[in-house]
Amino acid sequence: MIGEELNEDARECLAGFHWNPTEFKVQVTPPNGPGKDDALIRFPSPVADQNEIFATVTLEWYQAKNENGELIQAPAVVVVHESGRKMPIGKMIAEGFRQRGVHAFLIHLPGYGERRAARPNDIAELSVRLRQGIVDTRRARDAVAALPCVTKDRIALQGTSLGGFVSSTTAGLDQGFHSVFILLSGGDIYGVVKNGEREAKAIRDTALTSGMTDDELREVAWSIEPTRLAHRLNPERTWLYSGLFDQVVPITNARLFAKAAKLSRSHHIQMPADHYTGILLLPGILDQMSAEILGIPVSQVKSPLQEIVKQVDMGDPEEEAPVGSR
Repeated sequence: MIGEELNEDARECLAGFHWNPTEFKVQVTPPNGPGKDDALIRFPSPVADQNEIFATVTLEWYQAKNENGELIQAPAVVVVHESGRKMPIGKMIAEGFRQRGVHAFLIHLPGYGERRAARPNDIAELSVRLRQGIVDTRRARDAVAALPCVTKDRIALQGTSLGGFVSSTTAGLDQGFHSVFILLSGGDIYGVVKNGEREAKAIRDTALTSGMTDDELREVAWSIEPTRLAHRLNPERTWLYSGLFDQVVPITNARLFAKAAKLSRSHHIQMPADHYTGILLLPGILDQMSAEILGIPVSQVKSPLQEIVKQVDMGDPEEEAPVGSR
C-alpha cells in the first residue's frame, strides 16, 4: 500500500509504478548448475511485457544454515545486483549475508541472469527495463515472505550501484521492507549519466548513438529518479554507503540523496574509496548491514570500517548540486 502522498510530483512518480495486486505462485527449484546458490525462486512479474524472457522473475537463494547444514529460521535480504553482466558483486554480497546468518535472495533484473537478453538499444528501453526491475524487486519481498523459514517482519533490501538506484526507488514505493541498504549510489540520475565515468559514460554514449536529445534523456531519467520518493523512506531504517572519490556516482550525488531522504551522518557512511576500491571495505560493510538485519545494534559491531570512516573528513554535506528536473 502506497498510503497517502501529499506531494504532487511524488504522486505522479508513483503512478508510473502502478500494478493491480493479485495472488501469485512462488516456485522453488534446485539451482541450474554448480554454484554458491542453494535454490532458485521464480514468480511472475507484476507487469506485462512483450518480452517473454522478462515475464518470470528469478531469485537466487543463498540459504542460511546451521552447523549441521540445516535450514534455519532467520531474517532475509533481497539483493539487487550491479550492472556487471555476470553479477559478481551481487553474488559476493549475497554469499556474505548467508555466511552471517541471513537468507539472501539475489534478484535477476530484466536483461540479466535467467532473464538475460541483448543490451537495450537506447535509453528509453533501458528505462522500461529498470521500471520493471523496480516493481519486480518490490514483489520479491512478498515472494520471500511466503517461504516458511524466513522471519517475515525482518526482510531487508540491499542494492549496489545500478542496484542501488533500483533499491532507492523501490523502497520509496511503500514501507514494505524492514530496512534498506544502498551501496555506491545516490540521486540525480540525469547528472550521473551526464557527468559520471565508466558505466555512466557507457549509458551516455548509448544515448548519443541512438539520437536521443538532452531533453529526452532528462525526461527518461526523471521517470525513475530516486529523490522524488526519498522522503517516503524511513531515515531510521535506511543506510547509504558512499565513496568519497566515486567517479561513477560522485559524492555530491550521494549527498543529494542523503539530504532528500533526511539521513543523519550515522546513516550516511562516507568511505575513503572510489566506485571500485570500495569492494575492499565490503566485509566491514556486510558486518554492519547483517547486524542491523539480525537486530544487533551497530554500536556492538566491532569493524575496521568504523575506525576508517572516523578518520575521514567528509566535507560539508550541504554543498550539493541541485537535483536534475524536467
